[in-house]
Amino acid sequence: MPSYNQSHLRQLESEAIYVMREVAAQFERPVLLFSGGKDSIVMTHLAQKAFWPGRILFPLLHVDTGHNFPETLDFRDELVDKLGARLIVRYVQDSIDQGRAKEETGPTASRNALQIVTLLDALNEFKFEAALGGARRDEEKARAKERFFSHRDRFGQWDPKNQRPELWSLYNGRKHMGESFRIFPISNWTEMDIWQYIRMENIELPSLYFSHRRDVINRDGVLLAASDVVQPLPGEVVENRVVRFRTIGDMTCTGAVMSGAASLDDIIYEVASARVTERGARADDKRSEAAMEDRKKQGYF
Repeated sequence: MPSYNQSHLRQLESEAIYVMREVAAQFERPVLLFSGGKDSIVMTHLAQKAFWPGRILFPLLHVDTGHNFPETLDFRDELVDKLGARLIVRYVQDSIDQGRAKEETGPTASRNALQIVTLLDALNEFKFEAALGGARRDEEKARAKERFFSHRDRFGQWDPKNQRPELWSLYNGRKHMGESFRIFPISNWTEMDIWQYIRMENIELPSLYFSHRRDVINRDGVLLAASDVVQPLPGEVVENRVVRFRTIGDMTCTGAVMSGAASLDDIIYEVASARVTERGARADDKRSEAAMEDRKKQGYF
């Protein structure tokens, strides 16, 4: 890797570590949101560096939709054991059983948006004041509006017009009773930065990110993994394709891409030449032009 790229990545790494240390200094009960995806895995790696030789100061919180890829859950458990970190898992199914969330119906039904209720309940249960997430501004136009310290009201909701200035890397974590913050230490990273950093640091990832054969269903241009929760509709067929996933989430809305990229170098080359964003294969973002922003205003990641 060219030394220029390494210098650029070290600068981003230093910025993220600084933000994490600011969180540790300003909040008594922070938590790291963990999805098992590449961005949250990079976040745990950065947290290790931020507080080395001590353990990660933040517990990890995973909201399990019940429709996660098995590879993601296996990787999550192995990583937590390796880190010696505390893992908290809360389940969307429990929110449904308690009447807190209502299961969607129909051919495009997904539990992705239902995570909002489970997440907000978990944050309230443990009185977490700050939740660190792996969102980046390059991912989606709503996320481009976020600050590093993103204020949430006492209902856990986000108002993009009511955020605080962050001049000279000064972050204001002051809040009223019941309010909280979402913290995004890798806001300034791009998808390419993430992949180059993973290669530079030799960070392990779930196998889903690399080229493999899988049964998929083409649904409105999105290649969904065929499974117990994603069955072919009338007129759809199951095809065995060579694919990989650029982003990992709920199986009902996370699409694969046709790809032969079987190594980090292959993926970096592919990302460099891609003309579709990594969330271009997410069915949940296609529901409306403002789908992500609407979910974020309700308390989404």
